[in-house]
Amino acid sequence: MTWQSIPAGGLAESLVRGMGSARFLFWQTLLVVGWIAVNLAFPRLRWDPYPLFLLMLLFSVQASYAAPLILLAQSRQAGRDRTALEEDRRRAAQAKHDTEYLIAEVAALRSALDSAVTRDAFRDELAEVRPQLAAAT
Repeated sequence: MTWQSIPAGGLAESLVRGMGSARFLFWQTLLVVGWIAVNLAFPRLRWDPYPLFLLMLLFSVQASYAAPLILLAQSRQAGRDRTALEEDRRRAAQAKHDTEYLIAEVAALRSALDSAVTRDAFRDELAEVRPQLAAAT
């Protein structure tokens, strides 16, 4: 079983992509600042008194899930990179083979053209033979 076959892998990548965004950082910062402000400034609304153990616990839970999610996303990306690299190598080998074939074809054409009779060469030969033909008739 590979990382790519795990159904949660796509979900993990989506979560990691979201957690790495500026939007997530903005909203998390806003939530933390609000949490701290309410718990320190408003004693009647306080649900997490100083030193904010509940907030630290939430950060610990987030970190304990974030690390494996990031590793899972990296493993899936490494698999995709490996597949792309193999495809690139296959295409490069095919391109090399095609280039070598075309080089051989061009060489064969050059060789064939070197031994081919050109129009000018044919006219020169005909000009040389014409007086002999005229004398024979």
